[in-house]
Amino acid sequence: MTAHKPLVVVTRKLPDVIETRMAELFEVELNTDDHAMTPEELCDAVSRADILVPTVTDRIDKRILSNAGENFRCIANFGAGVDHIDVETAWQRGITVTNTPGVLTEDTADLTMALILAVPRRIAEGVDVMRAGEFHGWSPTWMMGHRVGGKRLGIIGMGRIGQAVARRAKAFNLQIHYHNRKRLPRVVEEELGATYWESLDQMLARMDIISVNCPHTPATFHLLSARRLKLLQPHAIVVNTARGEVIDENSLARLLEEGAIGGAGLDVFEHEPAVNPKLLTMKNVVLLPHMGSGTIEGRVDMGEKVIINIKTFVDGHKPPDRVIPSML
Repeated sequence: MTAHKPLVVVTRKLPDVIETRMAELFEVELNTDDHAMTPEELCDAVSRADILVPTVTDRIDKRILSNAGENFRCIANFGAGVDHIDVETAWQRGITVTNTPGVLTEDTADLTMALILAVPRRIAEGVDVMRAGEFHGWSPTWMMGHRVGGKRLGIIGMGRIGQAVARRAKAFNLQIHYHNRKRLPRVVEEELGATYWESLDQMLARMDIISVNCPHTPATFHLLSARRLKLLQPHAIVVNTARGEVIDENSLARLLEEGAIGGAGLDVFEHEPAVNPKLLTMKNVVLLPHMGSGTIEGRVDMGEKVIINIKTFVDGHKPPDRVIPSML
């Protein structure tokens, strides 16, 4: 790394307080109009910069990395997920990759719980009725949903966010079940009141609500495939605040349309920002615009982590949130 202030290129607009602090510490190029950078712009950025600060909307693949200049040595990702970055190639080229884990946990879990409540209680439908002026008074059999307490919740991916969801769900008297790559320690299972299922197929067939909280990796692409989605009970609800690619979205839409699945609450989509048109018209589906981590506090915390990672790297030390291929 050169002795002068490193050139840091930021691909999207970040909170003002974070951009101000970055400008104090580094030579920074900011994306003031917040446009999604084109592959050509990303290629240019890595050819000139010392450090790139991308977000989930930027695909940093082998082609982009092949344009890296001799001073480009770090990708400080603004976000926890790194499925949009070719970490393997970066590692081979001696480029350090960092992320921002932990700070998104509570915010994402809050939104997950909101969707778990919103779909069976038909909250979005109720909002639409009110805005359309169609509320003409209470009736005993109108806008009836389903009770949440006592239902079986199956969590796919029991990392930080999955466990935070379990804690919230436990307070709503949901029965907690989970499938994970590795079983949790018994003390954690007891704390959460969680039952482990080694077989994802068997868990899916017995749950009332499924919450997807695992990262997107090659192993989890279409983890909820058409075959697995067909295992769900007709009243089951699917909630996804992780990554859209984990679910076969076309199959999900088709099964919802056929009444083979009871409903869905989705904050992420397989081909963002595009959404399957069928999902947009379904009353039993709640759609949100990828806002799971969308709190002021969370985004500032993310930015502070980015700054710490960059500063530590520039000072010649290993950043606290390094991502290496074996972690994926």
